[in-house]
Amino acid sequence: MNGMNQDFTIHQATPQELTYMLALAADEGWSPGYHDQEPFYAQDPSGFFIGKLNGTPIGCISNVCYSDQFAFLGLYIVEKIYRHKGYGLKLWNHAIAYAKNRSIGLDGVIAQQPNYIKSGFRLAYRNIRCECRPIAERATNLITIDRVPFELLSAYDTSIFGIERTAFLKKWISMPNASALAKMKGSTILGYGVIRASKNGYKIGPLFAENLDIAYELYVGLQQQSKDQVIYLDVPECNSAAVELAKRLNGTKVFETARMYTKSAPANDMTKTFGVTTFELG
Repeated sequence: MNGMNQDFTIHQATPQELTYMLALAADEGWSPGYHDQEPFYAQDPSGFFIGKLNGTPIGCISNVCYSDQFAFLGLYIVEKIYRHKGYGLKLWNHAIAYAKNRSIGLDGVIAQQPNYIKSGFRLAYRNIRCECRPIAERATNLITIDRVPFELLSAYDTSIFGIERTAFLKKWISMPNASALAKMKGSTILGYGVIRASKNGYKIGPLFAENLDIAYELYVGLQQQSKDQVIYLDVPECNSAAVELAKRLNGTKVFETARMYTKSAPANDMTKTFGVTTFELG
């Protein structure tokens, strides 16, 4: 550690400062959505942190608490010229302490995975970011998410994600520059997905479905919002049907992360997870 650390402070990020955090993520090539900050902040307004040197932001981290048992860590970034000076470790320790005794999950980039293992995280599976293109098909048997009772949608989301996230979900399905669709059979949800705009194209997440065919149908419906731009889908490698979906879409691997946990994972249903919601919040 050098003397500069004496002027380094960490504080809870404001909604406006969360924009800075997502801009750093975009600079790293993580391609967050244009309007992610509002649903992110809604889930846990206290879980986002800014590191400042002499009053100037130079880094950030989040550790969003979903319950008394679980939190998810993300947006761990220090600006390049300030790396390897101890600031990142201070941010990390602050965020870990914030979660208290909760199990913590994260999606770790390849370069940082050995450090996460040293900090007590264990690999659960890999997520593969696939670059896809719109395909020449149209879906006709889907409905917009506003036609689904929110209580029904939230229960379905919880059954797959493994933990309730009402505050996040309400904002996520109604973002600007986004669209959400569901597949129904009577009053039963068979799947749903959200597509949103980002700096480098469009991103689909979550993509939850009862089987491969429904996931494919939802992709076909959601892609109509992409204006023929590239589409990114973050596929959990542990779900063989999700991997098959990526192949069917001729998806090209562009990035990968390791989903890791310090303790137990939420009771998520990976057999129905065809696209991860976000690398930042799980």
